[in-house]
Amino acid sequence: MKRLTPYLLALPSWMWLAIFLVVPMVAMASVSLQTGNAIDGFVMTFSFSNFGDALSRYSTQLLRSLLYGGLATLAMLVIGYPVAYWIAFKAGARKSMYLFLLLLPFFVSFVLRTISWSFLLADNGILFGTLKSWGVLPEGFHVLATTVAVVGGLTYNFLPFMILPIYVALERVDPRVVEAAQDLYASRTAAFRRVVLPLSLPGVFAGVLMTFVPATADPVNAQVLGGTENTMIGNIIQTAYLTNLDYPTASALSFTLMAVLLVGIFVYARALGTENVLEAAAR
Repeated sequence: MKRLTPYLLALPSWMWLAIFLVVPMVAMASVSLQTGNAIDGFVMTFSFSNFGDALSRYSTQLLRSLLYGGLATLAMLVIGYPVAYWIAFKAGARKSMYLFLLLLPFFVSFVLRTISWSFLLADNGILFGTLKSWGVLPEGFHVLATTVAVVGGLTYNFLPFMILPIYVALERVDPRVVEAAQDLYASRTAAFRRVVLPLSLPGVFAGVLMTFVPATADPVNAQVLGGTENTMIGNIIQTAYLTNLDYPTASALSFTLMAVLLVGIFVYARALGTENVLEAAAR
C-alpha cells in the first residue's frame, strides 16, 4: 500500500490532465484531419493537406505573431529583471507590499485592462489629445493600430509573469555569496555577471516561457489595440472557430502554432543551456 500512496495522491491531477488536456487535444487532432462544413457535417478523410493549406494562407500572421511575441518578451525581460532585482535586494521589509502592487492589476479583467489602454492611447484621448492641444505632438500622430500598441499591450498584460519567476530566483541568492565575490576584488558589475545572473537563470528561463507562449497566441491585444495590418494568428484561429465555423482549418492552425512554439522552446532551452539552468536551480 505504501508503494501505491504516491500514485494515488497523483491520481486526481493525472485525471484532470487527461480529461481537460489529453481528450481535447485528441479531439482537435481528429478534427484537423477532417473535411466538410458546419451544415453538412465533417467527415474523417485524413486530410493532412489541411495543415499545408492553413500554413500557406496564414503564414504572414504566424510570423507576425512570433515577431510580436518575441519583441514583447524581450521588452518584459528588459523591464522586469531590474524590477525583480530591486524588490529582491532593495525593497527590504516592504517586499510583500510591492509584490501586491505588482499583482493588483490582475484583480481587473484581462479584457478590461486592454480596453483601458485603448482609451489611453486614443488619438484624442486623455494622453495624446492633451499633448496635441499643447502642441507637443502633431495632429497626425497616433499609436493605436500600430505594432507599438500591440507589443506594448502584450508587454503590460504579461509583465508580472516575467517578474515573479525572476524574483523567486533572485530571492534564493544568498547575499553572502555576492559579498564573497566582492571580497575577492570583483566589481559590482563582475559580481552580478558571474554570480547573480547565473543563479537567476532558472527564473529567466521560466519567465520567458510563461510570457512568450501566451503573448504569441493572444488574440485580445491585436484585436483591441491593433488594426487590420496587425492581425495575429490567435485572431485567425478565433475567427475560424467561432465565425467561419471552419473547424479543420482552426484545428490545423492550432497544432501548427503549438509545433512552432515547441520547436522554439527547444531551441531556446538548448541555447540557454538547460544543464546550467538545472544546476543553478538545484543550488
